[in-house]
Amino acid sequence: MAGGIREHHGEELPENHEINVTPFIDVMLVLLIIFMVAAPLATVDVNVDLPASSAKPAQRPDEPLYLTVKQDLSLNLGNDAVAREQLAATLDRVTQGNKDTRVFLRADKMVDYGQFMEVMNLLRDAGYLKIALVGLETVPVAPAAAPTAPGTAAPAPAAAPSGGNP
Repeated sequence: MAGGIREHHGEELPENHEINVTPFIDVMLVLLIIFMVAAPLATVDVNVDLPASSAKPAQRPDEPLYLTVKQDLSLNLGNDAVAREQLAATLDRVTQGNKDTRVFLRADKMVDYGQFMEVMNLLRDAGYLKIALVGLETVPVAPAAAPTAPGTAAPAPAAAPSGGNP
């Protein structure tokens, strides 16, 4: 017989112990499609020329400790030359062993990135983890001013960037 005939004609229906997973599968397929469409949108492949920061520089400590990497890759701690092998001992002497002292690291423009990272590794190996990188401060460029009226003074040119000290 194609159809089932109830043997019991009462009000009670037999319990069905099977779980209907069709709605669950439908929801999972919809979520899969949403993630397949959204995943490529999450990656960024846009080339952007980012502007320089004109944020207010942080407060300078009373006596900043500058480590300078010169173009010839020699190191200066403050104004005194120091050998790479003696950097850790000299830093400990100058900071009196205080490893929490912030070291302001600056380098010549022509210093190779790999060489700069070697100096940062020397600082890290010596236990000095608070390293601040020093660069030129940029002066935000004002929009073009309106032409001056005859007989008035022209606006003064913008100041040149500071000497690299924060």
